[in-house]
Parts: sequence; structure tokens; C-alpha cells
Amino acid sequence: MLTVEPASAADAATILGLRHAAEDWLAARRIDQWTPREVPMSTVAAQIDAGEFYVARRHLGGPIVGALRLIWADPSIWPDPDVLAGYVHGLVIDRSESGTGLGTSMLEWASQRTRQEGRALLRLDCAETNADLRSYYLRQGFRYVGRRDFGDGSSWFAVALFEKSTDR
Repeated sequence: MLTVEPASAADAATILGLRHAAEDWLAARRIDQWTPREVPMSTVAAQIDAGEFYVARRHLGGPIVGALRLIWADPSIWPDPDVLAGYVHGLVIDRSESGTGLGTSMLEWASQRTRQEGRALLRLDCAETNADLRSYYLRQGFRYVGRRDFGDGSSWFAVALFEKSTDR
């Protein structure tokens, strides 16, 4: 049984380790998504302190096998403040869990949590060029709703935007 719980300060190194493993895996395959080592420990710690990070365990008290951020506003990427939605970022799983459905379960949890907050949409984004991740999100029931280009001198690349209803 999967349990998802708020991350604690003690989880920061594990979350960052999962991210580093994912960054290395992506880089080895030349997939644009995350730049290796772009997120410092201080950022992860601050996001945990803000109550944004959640960790997944296969059983209560077991090792962390995945993590994600769930936030209630994302004006940098979704600048429409009147939409009540949940926004997933930084979804990462232990590489040994690849293909087990863990990512699907974590996205389902995020959808349920968002619905509990009275929000009708769950949103996320990925690099526009990441065809495999785009296909994955479509298979998870998300629909493509557009793109966001950061042509303002930002170091960010264009992202594909996805959302799905939190209704079952």
C-alpha cells in the first residue's frame, strides 16, 4: 500500500538524491527536462518548510520511493490567478520503481488531494521537447492545453501545459 505524507526537513537529502538520479538518467539520454544540479539543497529545504513537498513510501515507515511538490498557485508558468487548481512539480521516483505504476499512483494522490481542497483542476508542465513525458501525461488522463514560452531572456525552455479534471 502506498502512503503519501508531507515531507519533513529530514527528507530533504533523500528528495534531492532522487532528483539527482533522475537528472543523471535524463542527461545520459539527452532528454531536456531538468538541468543536472540546478536545484540546490536550500531550495528543497525551503519548499519543504513551505509545506509543498510530499514523499511516497510503499509502506508506513518504509524508505522514500518518490516525491512531488503540490502547490496552489504557479504564476511563473500558469499566470491565470482566477483558476482554482493544484500544480504538480518535481515528480520524481526512485529509478528502481520505474514501470511499477508509482508515478501514476502519485498523480492520482495529487488529484485526490487537489479535489479535497475544492479545486477542479490538476495542472503540470514539462519541457516541450520531452515527447516521452508528454505522452506519459496524456496516458494519465491529462490533456494538452498549450505552451508557455519564456522568451524574455529567461534560462527556462518552452514548456507544454497539461491539465485534468479532479472529478472522478
